[in-house]
Amino acid sequence: MQFAYSPAGKPLLPLTLTLGGESLAVEGLLDSGADVNVLPWSAGQTLRAAWDDQRATIRLGGALAGTPAMPLLIQARVGEFAPVRLAFAWCRTDEVRLVLGQTNFFMEFDVCFFRSRMEFSVAPNGRSRTM
Repeated sequence: MQFAYSPAGKPLLPLTLTLGGESLAVEGLLDSGADVNVLPWSAGQTLRAAWDDQRATIRLGGALAGTPAMPLLIQARVGEFAPVRLAFAWCRTDEVRLVLGQTNFFMEFDVCFFRSRMEFSVAPNGRSRTM
């Protein structure tokens, strides 16, 4: 599935997140240099996730160092592909955008960047492709 970069030159992927009975259409920044998927506070609240201080054990680096974050598993659907379960570091701040990183977006999907054409493609990895 082909996508165009945003007008700001970012590879933003539209996807739908589902947790329990709640769904949320979002755009995630594809970041192959990010170790983890990151979910902003308000997105988790919209999905009615429950914050648990006991589970807020993920240590983030960079600009988010010291920001409380907890693991959160969310079902995600990209286009017409089968839904996958993504593990997010749900941050207790909205000072971050939704990021799709190595753990585990890039484990579930193959991504090719065509920066000179301002395009990228996304496909389920070989394990999860259906015929």
